[in-house]
Amino acid sequence: MAVIKTNEAEIKMLARLMRAEAEGEGELGMLMVGNVGVNRVLGNCIDFRNIRSIPQMVFQNPGGFEATQKGYFYQNAREREIRLARRVVNGERQHPASNALWFFRPAGDCPATWYDQANTGRFKAHCFFAPTYDDCPDVY
Repeated sequence: MAVIKTNEAEIKMLARLMRAEAEGEGELGMLMVGNVGVNRVLGNCIDFRNIRSIPQMVFQNPGGFEATQKGYFYQNAREREIRLARRVVNGERQHPASNALWFFRPAGDCPATWYDQANTGRFKAHCFFAPTYDDCPDVY
């Protein structure tokens, strides 16, 4: 059962985002990007207040995703990414992105915090950061 309201076009949009942001990180990396996106729609907190849909989340500016802001959000979603997007919309979560609202690729080690959010771990090149339960209970 879906944890956020979507339609087929939005599933494909999320799949495109997952591909653009993490294709080089494999399926698990793409699932984690999907987790962050779904969490931003679920959360309605911090920088993501009033982000209530996948299109709003994908194209949020400022505060959105590098893929949409720097022009590499252009490839179509393939069946593989569409299947992965459906999995995260249906509630599948992957640690360290389970409750994360942010990720980025640092030049070195992951900092302990980023914009006052705790580091929840690293997957390959990306570090993930989650708010506290008190700041954003809907992502828990």
